[in-house]
Amino acid sequence: MKIGLVCPYDWDFPGGVQFHIRDLALTLINWGHEVSVLAPASENLERASWFVDAGRPIAVPYNGAVARVQFGPLAAARVRRWISDGDFDVLHLHEPAIPSLSLLACWAASGPLVGTFHAAHSRSRALNAASPFLEPALEKLSARVAVSEAARETLMGHHGGDAVVIPNGINFDLFAGAIPQPKWQNLTLGFVGRFDEPRKGLAVLLEALPSIIDRHPEVRLIIAGRGDIDSVTGHLIPATKDHCEFLGIVDDQTKAELLTSIDIYVAPNTGGESFGIIVAEAMSAGAPIVASDLAAFHAVLDEGSAGRFFTQGDSEDAARVISDLLDDASARIELSRRAQLAALRFDWSQVAAQILSVYEMVAIPGGKVHLGEANLLTKRRAGEE
Repeated sequence: MKIGLVCPYDWDFPGGVQFHIRDLALTLINWGHEVSVLAPASENLERASWFVDAGRPIAVPYNGAVARVQFGPLAAARVRRWISDGDFDVLHLHEPAIPSLSLLACWAASGPLVGTFHAAHSRSRALNAASPFLEPALEKLSARVAVSEAARETLMGHHGGDAVVIPNGINFDLFAGAIPQPKWQNLTLGFVGRFDEPRKGLAVLLEALPSIIDRHPEVRLIIAGRGDIDSVTGHLIPATKDHCEFLGIVDDQTKAELLTSIDIYVAPNTGGESFGIIVAEAMSAGAPIVASDLAAFHAVLDEGSAGRFFTQGDSEDAARVISDLLDDASARIELSRRAQLAALRFDWSQVAAQILSVYEMVAIPGGKVHLGEANLLTKRRAGEE
């Protein structure tokens, strides 16, 4: 099958959507399909043969973060040329409801179109106002996929229509097979993410850290990801700063080794999360997890059977839950076991099979996905792979 994937966001500032598209492409290629990915890119780098650079993006505020997207007449021309040259059996557009390459592709394309919706947020006047403008494009979609119930509810609330829920994917074997590193063991907490984005919640964790240190003087916090370290450490008292280690941006292998080494992974996010790929990756690495009580994290952590929660934005509650779990080694062992078992359902062998089932349904001439049939067939395909 010839498959075109459209990424709305800057390929060189990776986040959950970019990782999802990259790993889906690699999985499908490994299964023998012909895949092309179109995305904006801020850097002039040598790329994989399946990647098509659509040009430099611009930064715009979106969903509590900064989205680096591309839009306008020049981008539209590039999209049309890519679609014409690709002669795809299926086009898969990610976040087609925002001004981006995905929306441009939705306008320009004909034939089987799949749209995946990643974002989850509260009701927005801007999105509600734009809905009539977007509706003609979204009506062209042969199938709608949401990565979580939260993303599905956001789609239904702002644009109407329903979607089949297929979660984000992870490379389970990479994380489950990582070798623990002694330098990151012995009373360590972990955080991975763009720590200069307030909604990722690092400030909540840092505010909780002094109380955690009071109960566990040897505790360390290992922080990996993109952001201005000085802007974070400049607000910390020396006693807290000495317990923090910043790794910067890390590759997947290093991330896997970090997650399998630490005593607790903390996800202190304050909102805007529809899934939480890093939480699923930490689960597959066997890390005991403490997370804010966002609906998305409840779903990923099986409503608490595979992790523990604290009240969103409450640093005192976070300190209490984290400290209590540091005191209980047997509880950490049990949470590690449950988390790793629960993470198996997010492996790409399962997730890509479900997505491929949707492709096969819409690739039939005149094919449209009916929600009940899609749910049945994607579950069946996932069980067969």
